[in-house]
Amino acid sequence: PQKLKNWYDLAVIGKSRVAGRQAVIVALTPKDQHRYGFELHLDKETGLPLKSLLLNDKGQLLERFQFTRLNTSEPSEGDLQASAECKAVVQDSNKATAVKTTWHSDWLPPGFELTSSVARNDPDTKIQVNSLMYDDGLARFSVFLEPLNGATATDTRTQLGPTAAVSRRLTTPQGEMMVTVVGEIPIGTAERIALSMRSDVAAAQ
Repeated sequence: PQKLKNWYDLAVIGKSRVAGRQAVIVALTPKDQHRYGFELHLDKETGLPLKSLLLNDKGQLLERFQFTRLNTSEPSEGDLQASAECKAVVQDSNKATAVKTTWHSDWLPPGFELTSSVARNDPDTKIQVNSLMYDDGLARFSVFLEPLNGATATDTRTQLGPTAAVSRRLTTPQGEMMVTVVGEIPIGTAERIALSMRSDVAAAQ
């Protein structure tokens, strides 16, 4: 909560009843236009979020998550045993590997930090795709970077509910790249992030 207070105004705004349980309503109102607001209905007994509303800057509902039933009793030993259908995990030969990123953003909304950087070879094209994940402690978005290698690609800009997806072509010292930003952030913010991506390889030269 202390970190979130830098980017959101936090306030207890009332009480509610969700899934037959008493809840306290906490509002998280963003201090800038680069993230959405939240209304959390927290279970009075356990602190679990029983309902979460994602709101845009006009207070319009973008997404609702809500329990209709909740059993907080302790699971029995039998509940924790694997069933006969449980299979062993098979290692994926194309698994992602954590890497020291060779990309950075020249601009990020205040409070967002890089939390993971992964490189994966596409099983079909064998092209390495870099993915970076950022969050502010509550909201998050991902950036995917893929070399075009002469392929044709068009810029796209779309929003489905709270999720924005923006793809932009970037000309870099390594050639044409397609940058895609996906996350529950305003679409204008996603577009600005996509256009701000830079290669650290160029900076080192």
